[in-house]
Amino acid sequence: MEQIIDRENLRLAFHKALRGKRSRGDARAFAECLEDHLCRMAEEVCCGKFPVGRYHQFTIYDPKLRVITAPCFAERVLHHAILNVCEPAFERFLIGDTYACRRGKGRIAALARARRFAFRQGFFLKMDICKYFPSVSQEILLAKLQRMFKDQRLLKLFARIIQGFEDSPGRGLPIGSLTSQHFANFYLGFFDHFVKETLRIKGYVRYMDDMVLWSDSAPTLRECLVQARAFLAEELELQLKLQPYINRTRHGMDFLGCRVFRTHLALNARSRRRFSHKLQALEIAVLAGHVGERERQERATSLVAFTRTPGIKSWHFRRAVLQR
Repeated sequence: MEQIIDRENLRLAFHKALRGKRSRGDARAFAECLEDHLCRMAEEVCCGKFPVGRYHQFTIYDPKLRVITAPCFAERVLHHAILNVCEPAFERFLIGDTYACRRGKGRIAALARARRFAFRQGFFLKMDICKYFPSVSQEILLAKLQRMFKDQRLLKLFARIIQGFEDSPGRGLPIGSLTSQHFANFYLGFFDHFVKETLRIKGYVRYMDDMVLWSDSAPTLRECLVQARAFLAEELELQLKLQPYINRTRHGMDFLGCRVFRTHLALNARSRRRFSHKLQALEIAVLAGHVGERERQERATSLVAFTRTPGIKSWHFRRAVLQR
């Protein structure tokens, strides 16, 4: 706790929280009296009186409908201050083949690792969790945090942050919070260790709740699915989506917006449709006068960049769409 409320750590957390938020009124108000706000935050956090659970919610529809629960700016600063100190502890616990919310990892690295496993193994098992963030048991999460951290003041702060949001009684983490990303990643880290240490599967990649296992034996993967389903239900109180599937790697597998083959990566059908529809909608907005030339270039560049992920073969598709 002393490290979290250290003035230099809080100041660093403020600058991290400010990235991309400079135009917001609450961020500007916090910055105008920065030292006073940091001093008061340190005192309130230390004595357990800092208010948490102040969120605003909005809905996004791309790539699918999600309710984003974003904390107020002061709470964003606190979350960064906590992770500045606690992230190394989470990092030490996670295995190397977990790629979400980690420095030096990410989506591109996860896809590259998945392609290497697909090249070596004949079969894959793909699973994901049904409504993962709303399904996390707060009681189990707090119990597992107590196994890693011993500072009682920190554990009480974790409890206040986690219990400041509920999707249903005793369950849920808010999508859109920095701490939630790390808590959710940590929660499934126990499944990672089960796969590696109990199932003894070498070919495994997880990106948040998207999980893939590889093997040269389909019966081995079917047995892994039975044990994985039981572990998730009994230890973490999570349920797999109804259609985990096993198939040959040569047929390809949808993963993180791509199709993973043994020799290459390609955009999957859903990503192709999204790219075409978004580019068409952008052109319609330009013709209607709602979008200027500069914004058009910026948004089009962003769309094209997604299709140019390293290792993805998309040149012919991208050229056809742009010409059309």
